[in-house]
Amino acid sequence: MKTARRRVVLITVAVLLIVGGGGTVALYVAAQRSRPGDAQALRTPSAGVRPTGPNGGVMQGPSHPPVPTGVACTYTPADRGQGDARLAETPAPRATLTGRVTANLNTGIGVISIELRPDRAPCTVNSFVSLARQDYYSDTDCHRLTTDGLWILQCGDPTGTGTGTPGYEFGEENVPTGSTPAYPRGTVAMANAGPGTNGGQFFIVYRDSAIPPAYSVFGTVTAGLDLIEQVAAAGTENGTADGRPRTPVHIDEITVAS
Repeated sequence: MKTARRRVVLITVAVLLIVGGGGTVALYVAAQRSRPGDAQALRTPSAGVRPTGPNGGVMQGPSHPPVPTGVACTYTPADRGQGDARLAETPAPRATLTGRVTANLNTGIGVISIELRPDRAPCTVNSFVSLARQDYYSDTDCHRLTTDGLWILQCGDPTGTGTGTPGYEFGEENVPTGSTPAYPRGTVAMANAGPGTNGGQFFIVYRDSAIPPAYSVFGTVTAGLDLIEQVAAAGTENGTADGRPRTPVHIDEITVAS
């Protein structure tokens, strides 16, 4: 196996429960409403009289720090007794990515490409990209596949238990209310353990799924979805509709281009 590089794991639930770690845990997917900080007012010198220096030159007024750019994000510490779980550095407190951002999941079954949406889920994309660039997802396995009523592949947990976090959490954003289905084929969204507990786990929807609109959508698969469908066709290790995929999906690393 490769040493710590990037990995991905998903957690999803329609009206279901998520099984992981030490028991059955309700699965939620949340999105955070970003709360942009109040921008400082820009002060424009008046067109009137300006103070002059002793030699008649115009005196420089006091300098003002630049107004912060980007969307303000809140990431709070999260410790759920993960033991030796892989932890990560907290992302920058402001999401500054814009435009087209592509994440390539380089896996043992091939490359899965995702178009990220910083315009709709800036804080979620900010976190995902930060984790990818820290190799948080490298050398990890997607730990969950569902094949009946809920059609998702879940990744992003280095512990492989479905309970791991990067050591911080954040809230929901871009929750798809008013859409049918809320999570169509190709959707990439966050999974977590309740409102406001997004971390590193995410899931990929490989078939339209009637999942409750409670999970942050932050991207769409643009290539490689057929690879996941092949994994789904092979079923789970235990032969049930919810378990580890029989065909391993090992994430070597996730690369990001913007």
